[in-house]
Amino acid sequence: MLRASSVPLVCLLALVIAGCGGDPGQPAPAPPQAPATYVGAAACAACHETEVGAWRGSHHELAMQATSEQSVLGNFAGASFTYAGTTSTFFRRDGRFFVNTDGPDGKLADYEVRYAFGVTPLQQYLIGFPDGRLQALSISWDSRPAEQGGQRWFHLYPGERITHTDPLHWTKPSQNWNFMCAECHSTNLRRNYDPAADRFATTWTDINVACEACHGPASNHLAWAKSGQSSVKGKGDDTLGLVARFEPRAAWLQDVATGKPRRESALRSRTELETCGLCHARRAQLLEGHVPGKPLADTHLPALLTAGLYSADGQMQDEVYNYGSFLQSRMYAEGVTCSDCHDPHSLKLRAPGGEVCARCHAPATYATTTHHRHEPGSAGAACAACHMPARTYMVVDERHDHGFRIPRPDLSVDLGTPNACNDCHADRAPAWAAAAIAGWFGPDRKGLQTFGPALAAARTMQLEAPRLLTDVARDPASPAIARATALAELAPWLSAERFPTLNRGLDDPDPLVRIGAIQGLEGMPPEQRWVTAGPLLDDPVRAVRMAVVSFLLAIPPAQLEPQQREALDRGIAEYLAVQATNADRADARANTALVWQFRGDAARAEAELAAALRLDPSFTPARVNLADLYRAVGRDADGERVLREGLASFPDEAALHHALGLRLVRAERLADAMVSLRRAADLAPESPRYAWVYAIALDSAGRSGEALRVLRASRARHPADRDTLVALVDLLRQRGDGPAAAGYAQDLASLDL
Repeated sequence: MLRASSVPLVCLLALVIAGCGGDPGQPAPAPPQAPATYVGAAACAACHETEVGAWRGSHHELAMQATSEQSVLGNFAGASFTYAGTTSTFFRRDGRFFVNTDGPDGKLADYEVRYAFGVTPLQQYLIGFPDGRLQALSISWDSRPAEQGGQRWFHLYPGERITHTDPLHWTKPSQNWNFMCAECHSTNLRRNYDPAADRFATTWTDINVACEACHGPASNHLAWAKSGQSSVKGKGDDTLGLVARFEPRAAWLQDVATGKPRRESALRSRTELETCGLCHARRAQLLEGHVPGKPLADTHLPALLTAGLYSADGQMQDEVYNYGSFLQSRMYAEGVTCSDCHDPHSLKLRAPGGEVCARCHAPATYATTTHHRHEPGSAGAACAACHMPARTYMVVDERHDHGFRIPRPDLSVDLGTPNACNDCHADRAPAWAAAAIAGWFGPDRKGLQTFGPALAAARTMQLEAPRLLTDVARDPASPAIARATALAELAPWLSAERFPTLNRGLDDPDPLVRIGAIQGLEGMPPEQRWVTAGPLLDDPVRAVRMAVVSFLLAIPPAQLEPQQREALDRGIAEYLAVQATNADRADARANTALVWQFRGDAARAEAELAAALRLDPSFTPARVNLADLYRAVGRDADGERVLREGLASFPDEAALHHALGLRLVRAERLADAMVSLRRAADLAPESPRYAWVYAIALDSAGRSGEALRVLRASRARHPADRDTLVALVDLLRQRGDGPAAAGYAQDLASLDL
């Protein structure tokens, strides 16, 4: 639950055009400038007093601060807080700030607080370790006023029992500032991780989110300002020496007849949103140094509308911040940008409350009871109440959904998704709210986000899922992030009928759609992958190229032509550079291991997987992959040892039980295998694969009746799982139950319609 708010970091350069001499009516090209470097916020203040003044005191300026009397808001006067049987005490010594709490070994010890992190509605505290790590303490200070319930210590996981053995403990990788938080709370952040020494030497230009976090390194801009070119109209550098210039805000006009707004001029670029999105998005980092003007996906992989992050209709569920929500909105589709509503320096709304909406949406049309259907001035009459429902994260931090959607209580009835009406009217059923909306506005008020039924069907593996997902993927009016998600969700139903839709997605202008299409092709046989995805090794966006490399690593090297192998090797080199940037993360080390396995270097693959487990023993994929590597090289006993070591610490990891069960089957220890396979299926009923494997094992052991019960129970949870349906058809035919087998065969055939 570490915060990843604030704004992005940028660190690469651009060659700029400056002019002197030549045609007096046209700027002449300037000689190449030196690479842009960071100069710090103090260098900006002399010329930009207004902007810097607005920034002072903002969440960006206060994103991270060294501990001091002024910066620390929490009670360090001997206050104590008890959680999970441990009492932590906050105190001061010699003018410094300390907490006595449970460390990585579970024992109480004194730890110095080095930095205050954030400011309101909560403040976290960073504790330094000798290896350069900063860890975010999970006990935080509620900085709200006392009358709002604040001015207290609280734990970020109040409903759980997080101890030193848990992956969410403050000393674990999931709470590591260097990777999880630093990029979005400081400017020009470089982690500087040394994998050989397992140490960080992390640096920044500004400790907080300062000017160059959004505008990029400003040395060339500073040189331009000092050169006097700024006073010569039509001469010199029209980029002003900046890495990228943000497009001036356009005026919004109101249609007199409809009251609907329209942009005065078309939006020419998404530079602003992609810059803000670097930190206001749920995403994975590929490389440090996002460049303003480049797609976010050039250095990061934005999350799609996946289960656990978003509700099926796209409403925010987990901490997804604003980017993915905004991409779904009609606001985004019509060219609205972040700064239309928010001042980018103070971060404040450009007008209070609903007045910011009224700047574009005529009050005579929208601020009326015929529109909002609530008492004027009441909470329900506020624009945000219906169109930006709020959810609370980190216990006390309320955030508004930026999907700007029409309330859909009818989807709550059909899909179980939340809705703005019942957020307030919690004592009434969604059907009541749906009837009210239909009575006011008609039954067909669907809005832009109509993909909810398709994603809900995919998540529960309903028989209609492939058809509904295909419809969304083919709909040009559907938001690109929804089309990308639909393509990715088609993976379980890849077929000749679905392939044309996925193949078209590979040519989509939006990089998220191309990534979603690659994910949807995951079941493609290795021998068909190159001709389908090989050309995308030259995609202009890095996240797409990295998805393609991962996709192509499934091809046996012997099947590649020399020129194909050469092209893939170039992609692999970039892929390895991405993993090296993130060598402090277990997932990056596991990804590197896949490359060495592809190249037939089992020793280097083993070393990378072992490193992944040293960094994070709870990272199950590395443990499963290491066991599988041992199987491939004839060391199955070592694989069993690795799996059992994992289960000793994490006994409820279904993937470990499943992998161990397969190992025991290979060892012909069938009774023990059944125990492990059943345990995996019981722990993860959401995985039809585990139930299918367990059922196959039961049938192989002559227990076909039990196998049939397992398959039918799994089929009830996942009606459209292809493997389960095939197994049911085969098993029922063997048992002589033709009519039942025919019914499942009909369901199976319907998946390809």
